[in-house]
Amino acid sequence: MTAPGVVRPVVNRDSQFFWDGTRARELRIQRCNACGARRFPPGPACRSCDAYDRGYDLAAGTGTVFSYVVHRHPPVPGKELPIVIALIDLDEGVRMVGEVVDVEPEDVAIGTRLRVDFRDVDDELTLPVWRLA
Repeated sequence: MTAPGVVRPVVNRDSQFFWDGTRARELRIQRCNACGARRFPPGPACRSCDAYDRGYDLAAGTGTVFSYVVHRHPPVPGKELPIVIALIDLDEGVRMVGEVVDVEPEDVAIGTRLRVDFRDVDDELTLPVWRLA
């Protein structure tokens, strides 16, 4: 069953492995099988060597806030304001944007350690969310 009013991510052949991972409660980071470079967001070709040979690594699910914003307006379908959105430096060396949940905005700062968690939206979609580590 699909939840009404939720902004859904684009799922395509380049990102399907990532969303399959979130449903399995895994944070998957695309890796080039030719040169080993990791990248996020996922794409069809490696930015380091131009190979199309893609795989993925399981991330530890921990990282540090590189930057963040507190979204207070306008309303976002399916969300309660304020929303803390962070750019997270994963321990694996890539950056990912994510929502920091169950936290007061003043408790987040650049350098704050986070850990991933997963939130089921419906039977088809599980989103990665971030919590204080």
